[in-house]
Amino acid sequence: MGFSEDQLDYVLVPIGFAIMLAYQLYFLRRYRHFPKTTVLGMENEDRMAWVDSILQSWKGPILQVPLSSRTVGSNVVASNITVATFLSSVCLTLCSLLGAWLANSSENPIEGLVYGNNGASTVQVKLLCLLICFVLAFSCFLESARQFVHVNFLVTTSNSSQDKVNYTKGVVVRGGEYWSVGLRALYFAICLLLWFFGPIPMFVGSIALVMILCFHDMHSVPLQRRVSQKAASTTSSGVS
Repeated sequence: MGFSEDQLDYVLVPIGFAIMLAYQLYFLRRYRHFPKTTVLGMENEDRMAWVDSILQSWKGPILQVPLSSRTVGSNVVASNITVATFLSSVCLTLCSLLGAWLANSSENPIEGLVYGNNGASTVQVKLLCLLICFVLAFSCFLESARQFVHVNFLVTTSNSSQDKVNYTKGVVVRGGEYWSVGLRALYFAICLLLWFFGPIPMFVGSIALVMILCFHDMHSVPLQRRVSQKAASTTSSGVS
């Protein structure tokens, strides 16, 4: 059973969205239950190890953070804040442009290149979905910058208890999670941009995006095993 040109948007686009959403739900479940088999979970381990290296210099019951460590930590956080702020500014600019286009445009400027539904209402739906993705990305990058700004205050505190170290780890991890959600919103926006050229490019782009993300997000060897192997090799070399 074939579909007409106008019906392709009602078939391929929902399937493409369902594929991307199903993968994100699968990744979220794996990240929550098996975090060390995902790249994001490994990055969280690295972030927490970074917090330990910056803050944990024990001298008695209170942590005394050396000035050099606080300076290095502040520089690392500042670089994350700069990138997050830049991406949020880009998303906000794109939101403004799309909002102006959505308010003033009633036709598709690339109508002749599109194999699919070219109606004015379809164009507005595409612009609205793209606008939602950019607004979500802007919000996540802005929240990520806010979390890292808070981390900057925490790592420059002269005296920190162990509870403060654990709290700092949580803030750093949250900042990284918001960053990841913002990037995924931009990935979704890429597929929505392909939708402007028709439902077929959007559908193919959705499958390609899921394949790339699956290769990027997953790790077959848990982080704990990799660390233990490295420790074992170090121990064996020391014994020999």
